[in-house]
Amino acid sequence: MKDYIYYNDLYDCYYKLLTDKQRIYFEDYYFQNLSLSEIAQMYNVSRNAAYKQIQNTIKKLKEYEEKLNLLEKKKKCLAIVENIENKDLKRKLQELF
Repeated sequence: MKDYIYYNDLYDCYYKLLTDKQRIYFEDYYFQNLSLSEIAQMYNVSRNAAYKQIQNTIKKLKEYEEKLNLLEKKKKCLAIVENIENKDLKRKLQELF
């Protein structure tokens, strides 16, 4: 479950850097909760090909985070925002993230 949330957070940060195929397979698996067999059947590929595509996408997301650290920076910023007492300012900053 922890990995699932982490991968979704990474996806939120870096999905625009992925190819259409990577986005589709990832979204089908993690957002639509489709099985590898269902994805394979839908796109007329082997189950192994669907699995590899999803694993390669996860690898890419981790590489992007390693280099850019956007998720880590976002988490740090949100932690700082939580300590702001001005409710209007706090709400506005939370909307940015």
